[in-house]
Amino acid sequence: MITAPDLVVAVGPALFEVVVAGQGDTEVRDVFLADPQEPATGHPGDLVLGLGLRGPEDAVEFVERCAAGNASGIILRTTLAQETAVIAAAERWSLTLVALQPSVAWAHVVWLLRGVIDRAAAPDSPVAGDAGVHQELFALADAARAIVDAPVTIEDNQSRVLAYSSGQDLTDPARVSTIVGRRVPPEVVAHFRARGIFRRLARSSEPFLVPAGPNGIRPRLVVPVRAGGEWLGSIWAVVDGPVSAEVMTELSNAASVLALHLLRLRAQADVARRSSIDRLRTLLRQFSPDNPVDVRLPPQPWRVIALSSPEEYDVPQQLDLWESAGRRHGWSDPHLADLDGTVLAVVTDAEGPGSWPWLAKLVADHAKGSIAAAGGPARGPADLPSSRAEAVELLGLVRRGVAPGPVLRVEEAWHVLTVHRAVMSLDVNKMDGPLATLLRHDIEHDTGFVETLQAWLEHPGQPQRAARELHLHTNTLRHRMKRIGEIAALDLSDPVERLALQLQIATVRTGP
Repeated sequence: MITAPDLVVAVGPALFEVVVAGQGDTEVRDVFLADPQEPATGHPGDLVLGLGLRGPEDAVEFVERCAAGNASGIILRTTLAQETAVIAAAERWSLTLVALQPSVAWAHVVWLLRGVIDRAAAPDSPVAGDAGVHQELFALADAARAIVDAPVTIEDNQSRVLAYSSGQDLTDPARVSTIVGRRVPPEVVAHFRARGIFRRLARSSEPFLVPAGPNGIRPRLVVPVRAGGEWLGSIWAVVDGPVSAEVMTELSNAASVLALHLLRLRAQADVARRSSIDRLRTLLRQFSPDNPVDVRLPPQPWRVIALSSPEEYDVPQQLDLWESAGRRHGWSDPHLADLDGTVLAVVTDAEGPGSWPWLAKLVADHAKGSIAAAGGPARGPADLPSSRAEAVELLGLVRRGVAPGPVLRVEEAWHVLTVHRAVMSLDVNKMDGPLATLLRHDIEHDTGFVETLQAWLEHPGQPQRAARELHLHTNTLRHRMKRIGEIAALDLSDPVERLALQLQIATVRTGP
């Protein structure tokens, strides 16, 4: 399922902006290009495109027709979508209103959105996936090669090779390494960065020539690919020197077409990622044998890890950070999701990227200020929710300083968890027995008898150690314990009573 706001997020701000969020939870089933001369607004659940509307009055009437037809949302050109009357109508009907940048053709919008909707409907289907877009990128690379009569590669804004033209045999070594490795080699990236190429790409929309470099690097004609001011990638052609203005113009036109393909590719990848996160989230929340969730996980047993990052990051940012860190250190397919405000990972107990030992080392060595708390082993999908609950509980204890961090397994903290669960079952406002008497005495007479009793219980048979913890003389401790026995009816020889007192004291110290 994908909603209109989800579509906007997937494509990005280069083309769309949500003006009115509307209900925001209605599934988009298709895109409908409405004819202003016809009353039809598609089927319920369609995202309707407002083509050919002449002014605000037409747009308001269009909003009302689409709302009556149960559309999932509407897309209007920015000038109309920002009109006060149009916004008011969309808000009145709780209809999602999206603004479209003026430079994009409606046909391109339909092609882009349908590709993303199809991917959302079948996120794992190779037919609905991004294979078609990749094939089109290779065709565009060949078209650019025909324009400039030189080998071409298409790269994203991270210097990853997305496609290349046929006939790469006469290129320089750097280009060969780029094609083989599917990424520009680090030394070549460093060379271009030193020449300010990437700064220029990020700021400019005009093609430019990069002179020849060391180690046989030939000149490059570089064409930035942008949409709505956002830098998406670039076209690189290995040339012998400057090219004509006509070639520059044709390459710029090709870059405009390429921008839509890159937006669609990114949007489809974002939809697939969101779908994967949603399915893993469902699996971690509750196991249902009647409704199995298709999640591709590594061989079991698994562990659920609750992750925490420094507080300046919100949960979506934390999810992105952990995914980026995982991929950077070799985890090619991170199994991550956020649930109830916590980032969770599913790892194995084996070795290598994506395992608990690997993640523990990553957190300890490279993620300063982060915490990883591991739940117990899960030998099947039915065990994942309990492993998740243990991990989240343990993370909370590490954050509060009750359990040691930054890396901890439930097997190493079972005793802390046991006490914590017992304490959480008690009500601090309904404290009975001798401890309640001591608490009242401490409040009324400004004494510290509860603290004294706690130290004595924590160090049984070691009065010297208990006294040192309280910064008291041993005889003073003995005197206090005698007074405690006079104030409250205690039988400290009874192990059950000692345990009950310790749990009550822990409850008081934890607070409501």
